[in-house]
This record gives sequence, structure tokens and C-alpha cells, in this order.
Amino acid sequence: MLRTTLAGLRARPLRLLLTAVAITLGVGFIAGTFVLTDTMDSGVQRTFARSADKVDVAVRPKGGSGGELPAGLMERVRGVPGVTGVHGLVQGDAALVGRDGKAVGDVPTVGMSVPDGRLLRYELDKGRVPRTRAEAVVDSRTAGREHFTVGDQVTVLDQGNAPHRFAVVGLVDFGIDQEASFRGAVGFEPATALRMTGRKTYQEIDVLGADRAAVAAAVGGSYEVLTGEELGVRLADSAGADTKVIQAGLLIFGLVAMLVSALVIYNTFSILIAQRMREMALLRCVGATRRQVFGGVVAESFVVGVVGSLLGLLAGYGIGAGAMALFNAFGANMPTAGVTLAPRTVAVGLAVGVVVTVLSALLPARAATRVAPVAALRSDAEPGAGRFRLGWPRIVVAGLCAVLGVLAGLAGVMSGEKGVASMFAVAGAGALVFLAVLAVMPALIRPFGRVAGAIPARLGGVPGRLAVENARRSPRRTATTTIALTIGVGLMSLFAVVGASSKASSERQLDAQFPVDFQIQNQFGEGDRRVPHAVAARLAGRPEIGAVIEKREKDTRIGSADGTVNTLGGPPLGTVIKPSFVSGSAADLQPGTALADKDTAARQGLAKGRTVQIKTDHGTVPVRIAGVFGGDTPLTGLLVPGRDFDRYFSVRDPSQIYVKAADGATAAAAREAVQDAARPYPTVKVGSAAEIKEEFTKAIDMVLMIFAGLLGLAVVIALFGIANTLTLSVVERTRESALLRALGLTKRQLRRMLSVEALVMAVIGAVTGVLLGTVFGWAATRAMADDAVFAVPYLQIVGFVVLAGAAGMLAAVLPARRAARASIVESLAHD
Repeated sequence: MLRTTLAGLRARPLRLLLTAVAITLGVGFIAGTFVLTDTMDSGVQRTFARSADKVDVAVRPKGGSGGELPAGLMERVRGVPGVTGVHGLVQGDAALVGRDGKAVGDVPTVGMSVPDGRLLRYELDKGRVPRTRAEAVVDSRTAGREHFTVGDQVTVLDQGNAPHRFAVVGLVDFGIDQEASFRGAVGFEPATALRMTGRKTYQEIDVLGADRAAVAAAVGGSYEVLTGEELGVRLADSAGADTKVIQAGLLIFGLVAMLVSALVIYNTFSILIAQRMREMALLRCVGATRRQVFGGVVAESFVVGVVGSLLGLLAGYGIGAGAMALFNAFGANMPTAGVTLAPRTVAVGLAVGVVVTVLSALLPARAATRVAPVAALRSDAEPGAGRFRLGWPRIVVAGLCAVLGVLAGLAGVMSGEKGVASMFAVAGAGALVFLAVLAVMPALIRPFGRVAGAIPARLGGVPGRLAVENARRSPRRTATTTIALTIGVGLMSLFAVVGASSKASSERQLDAQFPVDFQIQNQFGEGDRRVPHAVAARLAGRPEIGAVIEKREKDTRIGSADGTVNTLGGPPLGTVIKPSFVSGSAADLQPGTALADKDTAARQGLAKGRTVQIKTDHGTVPVRIAGVFGGDTPLTGLLVPGRDFDRYFSVRDPSQIYVKAADGATAAAAREAVQDAARPYPTVKVGSAAEIKEEFTKAIDMVLMIFAGLLGLAVVIALFGIANTLTLSVVERTRESALLRALGLTKRQLRRMLSVEALVMAVIGAVTGVLLGTVFGWAATRAMADDAVFAVPYLQIVGFVVLAGAAGMLAAVLPARRAARASIVESLAHD
């Protein structure tokens, strides 16, 4: 029986290749994920090992980077016998000022100490390290963006925002430091680094020329003492955590691809078994047992799985290498040490591919064992054709999954606590409803096919009508083929709806939170960074400006929990910033009272008329709640009158300033006035509502593009399934096609018939996916927040259906050409 199976595979290599394509793509994605992340890990490990190799011993705070090392500790280490070099790592805020006079980035660049000699762990791309208090180095990527190079003069702000001028003597790759790589960095000689960052302590002390035991004895047991090798492992593990997150995310999409692959493999084997019914029956006639027939089909699936998995590993190697090159082309600057194909990747790829293929073939193999020897005398035109009837077990399973899915979805949507738990409930609901649709899909193919094929049947003439009937006459096969496309298009539609809803929600929230034209705030960083009050004072008298609102805030203790106390200076509450009140009103805000936002009120059990204690700079004071407000506003916590805030706290500068242009003033004139007021303060940033919306939109569009690209693999696999199904269907309908040709159907009409058949199947799968994706996109949107705005990107959704239909017709090109080229006489003699 094994020889018979292998002989059959050798006789039909095209069938073997077509069957293996789906598993090749699925395994390729999973293997590519491991190749990519293993390559990143390998590069990180080698880079950090090379860096830490320059250190003999390192002293670090216990518990990681959260602690600090006192300055006196370095002197004790310096006094250890044998020590030839010591460097205390200093790291803090030191904002680099760009050529436009503004601090670079939304957060300050990192100020770092850069040692000279062997303890320099960073790569010098150009120039040398700083040796005097007037010299600095800039990280290479920031220098490239801001057009700085060796020999330039740069301005850097110290901890008190005082400017200092430095000569750039080098460009450095700080890539092994994650924070410096993300924020950008400026390096100084150690004493200058302490002065610029305002630090009094060190994050790490690196030592040359002493053993670990001697250093450990000198510093005591309160600190962690590592060898250079241990330091390299520790740093690499910390930096490699990002690759684990990337790997987990990509593997989720890999599993989706494998699920679609399993459906394609199952459908392919079902067709193959149906086509070989007489062959199986003849084997039974000559003595083959049910077990042997079952084993033959399983052996065939095993061979297909191995071939597909090996091809998938090769594809995965290319995918991983290509993705790594793409990341670096976009500026990721990932360290590499050659593309890595680990034994683990080979084992996982082979195991997943073979197991998925064999499991997908088990049901068709079981069906093969039921072939009676008398079936060898039959001559069915198309096995499996006919009306599909739902059995009671299928109805029960589908109904149970549907009911549980709806209940889980309602639980996620109606949950009082929105967030991760609600999203998981909706995800579970989607899986259950999908299973229900999968169970009943064969029964829906005929009515769906009539609707999807109405226009093609009317416009396509006789070939169009034949194509629609071909798609409808084998409902089980068509359902299994289209459900794979339903998964891919459904997930893409879901993310498109969630993305559109997120953008709509963000725009509404921004319109409510920023009913102004400009927002002014300081660069985010360590400490209490605020906008100087002088900015608002300079704006107050400008004719281009209609309103200036200063928001001051203080994090403190409110009742039994931490919270924020706010006050607004400028137009009264309700004129520009307009919260919606649950109880009370803006007019109720009087001395000794406060307004609470509804979330704070719910957490603290506050209501109108109740009193809450606020911790101030001078002690605790009681404040009566005059009202509770909701809506999307820039206010959280408690809002108190300005004079009360002045008595409670010493904060005089605002955290944000909101600016509304005067009626009749042009946007350009108003912006020039705002920028002119902020110009003397390098760290003060000006943003417009339109710019903030654009940033949100860009971020969401980027995420959607990544998801669409990853989910596109599932759609590609599903389209291969359509091509596979049509190819095998052409073989099984050889005599039928020849008869149609003999009756006058031209080659062109035959190709059109098969193309329209693929179109109908693709549209059924795509429309079903769009409907499911839209419904669960709504549920996911409602699970994120009660006030989330539901939006459907209609053009994008229509585009999915159109592209799916076009791709389905493209998948039919080769099967249609094969059918059209067949000889009429030979095909009529085909048995």
C-alpha cells in the first residue's frame, strides 16, 4: 500500500505541488518570524557581549536600573587594589536645541557620560570622545536628522533649561542604550555630564583591572557586582525583551495563516478523495483493508506536509532576511550577525507543517475508508454534488456556538469596565460565531451564490449562468473554499472598522478636549516641566488672539487616593471649555468648593454636597464638591477656583496653555503670534488641533498598514485554495467541459465560465468576511470605551470585496487555460 501511495504521488507531481503550496506559505510565515527575531537576538547578544567585554567588573543597583549609586561609592571602588580605570555612568535629561531654535523631539535628548579609553562601550562613527567641558558628542541618527556634524557648535539645555554651547567633536552610535537610541543623546566628559543633567549619583560603575570578589568586598552587599560577561548577558536580555514581543505578535498572524492553510488542505484532500473514489474502490476489490486505505491517505498527507514544510523553511529564511533588511532600510538600525536559522526553527516549522497537514487530512482519510468495493462500478459526474442538508448534530453545534458567541459579545459590549477583559470577551465571541458560520456555511452557499452571481449570470450570458450553477452545485466544497477567504477578509475588515472608529473617536475627543486652535506645552521630561507664565502674558494683548486659557495642575492626595487638582485661568468655564455636567453647574464653582470629573467621583465615592480632604503645600484642607462633570475635556481630578489653588499650592506656571484665535484673524497670523510668544523658550512646543489630529491619523494608519500586510498572507493562501479547487475541479469535470465544447462553447467562453465561478466564490467569501468583520468591529469598538464612535470605512470595505473578486479571477487563469487547451476527443474519452 505504501508503494502504491508513493507511485501515485510520483505520477501526479502537480497535484502534490498544489497541495503543498498552502502549507508552504503558512510554515514560511512562522519560520520567517523565528528567523527574524533570532537574527535580531543574535545581533543584540553579540553587540552587548562585545561592548561588555571592555569591562572587567560592573557595579549596579540591586533590582536593575531603577536604583542609583552614590558618588562616594565610586571613590571606594577606585581605591580597590589593582583597579586601573573607573567610569561612573551618568544619564539624565539634556535637551539638544535644533537649528530651528527649539529643543529636539517631544522629550529631551539623553545627556550621557562618555569615557575615554577602553571603558568606552559605544561605537564612534566619526571624530573622537569629548575631553574638555566645552566639547560634546551627538548620537549619529539625531545628528543626521538635525544636520549636525563634527566641528559644529550646538546648544544644549541643562536641568534648569539654561543654554550651554559645545563644540561637536564626534558622532557616536549609542544603539546599545535603548533610551538613548529612542530619544537621541548628547555625550559629555563625566564631570560635565553630572553638571548638565543635575545628577548627583550614577546608574552604573564600570571597572578595569580588579576581580569581582575584591570589588564586591569594597562596595558591600547592598549592590549587584557583575563580571563583564554577566553584564553583557544582563544587558542583552533586557534589550532582547522587545524581540520577544515582536515574536509573539507575529506568531499570532502565523497561526491565522496556519488555520487558513488547514482549511485549504482539508478541502484539497476532500476533493482528491472524491475524485479517486473508483481508485479506492478498486483497491478494496483487490484486497486492501480499510486500515490500509486510511494509512495510504495519511501517508500521502505526511509526504505533502514534509515537502510543504521544507519549502516553507526555505521561504521563511528569505522572509526573515528580507524583513530584517527592510527594518534597517527604514532606519531601525538593528545589529545583525548574519541571518540565523536555528535548529529550533527547523523543528517547529517541520512539526507544525506536518501536524497541520496530517490533521487536516484525517476526515477525508476517514471518508476514504467508507468506500465500498461496489463503488468501482459507479461513474459519478462530480462526487459530492447535490443539495446539502444540515444534520441535527451540525445544527446543535452551530446553534450552541452562535448563542454562546452572542452572549460573550454582549458581555464584552455591555461590561461596565472597558478594556482588555472586554476585548478578550469580544474576541472569544468572534471565534464562536465564526465556528457557527463554518458549520452552516454549506447550507448558505446556494442562496448566497444566487445573490453573488446575479449580476455575473445576467451579464455573462450562458458561460456566466453555468459558472454560477457550478459554484452552487457542490455546497460543501465551495463553503470550505470560501471560508478560508472569509477569515482573511473578515479580520482585515475588523481592523479597518476598529481603525476608522479609533480615528473618529480621537477626532471627536480632540474637538471636545481642544475646542481651541493651538495648544502650548513644555517638552516632556524628568521633573516638573511647565510652560512659563510669561508666554501667556505675551499672548494676552495680541489682536490675533481671542482667548488664552492657562491650565495649572498639581498631583496630590485627594481623599484616600492620589489625584490631580486643576484650575483654569482665562475665560470662565463653559465658554471655551464646555464640560457636560452630571450634577451641578459651572456657576456653582465658588471659593472653598471643587468640581469633580465623573471618573474621580466614581472611584472616590464623591457626589454633589459631599466634602473631601485635599493635601496642600500647607496641610490638609476640606473642600465641598459643588458638581460632577463628564464629557471629553482636558480636565481630570478636581477643578478649583484660581485663588483657592494659589492658597493651596505654590505652582504658578501652567502645564498647558490653550489659545483660541480672534474672530476674523487668519490661521497663519494667529500661529505666528503664538510661535513668537514661545520663541524665547526652546523647550516650549506649539501644536495645532489639525496637527494633533494628523499625528493620530498617521499613527493609526501605520498600524492598519502593518496589520493589513500581515493578514494579507491569509488572503493569499485562501486565493491559492481557490486556484487549487478550480484546478482539481477542472480535472474532475474533464468530460463535462469537453461536452460543452462539443455543443458549441468556445475556448474563450470556457475560460470565462471558470473565471466567473472563481469570482462568485471569492465574492461569497469576501462578503461573508466583511459582514462578520464589521459586526465584530462594532463590538470591539464598544468594548474599548462607552463613548467610542463607531465608523465604517465604506470605500475600504468595498475595496476589499473588489480586490478579492479580482484576485479570485486571477487565481482562475491557469486552471481556465488548462481546461481550454484540452482536446475535445480525448476529454470525451476520459474516464
